[in-house]
Amino acid sequence: MPLDPQLLAILACPEDKGPLLYFEAESSLYNPRLHRRYEIRDDIPIMLIDEAETVGAEEHDRLMAKASAEGIAPNFDPDRPVPGGAG
Repeated sequence: MPLDPQLLAILACPEDKGPLLYFEAESSLYNPRLHRRYEIRDDIPIMLIDEAETVGAEEHDRLMAKASAEGIAPNFDPDRPVPGGAG
């Protein structure tokens, strides 16, 4: 089951607060800046730094190629204000 679009729109990396790539088929969210993958278990994103997986260069390249091939874009634009949010 895919993540709720409203939830996905507000999720950010807990470390750098930046956007994530959502790989629905792999049940994960990925931060390409930090090479960090967050697992989604039972439709719940596990957004804990201590439980994130740091991926190597080869896996990073695979994920970025997959994102490009499948049109997977960051879940939000960090330069654009969040509707209804502060700031």
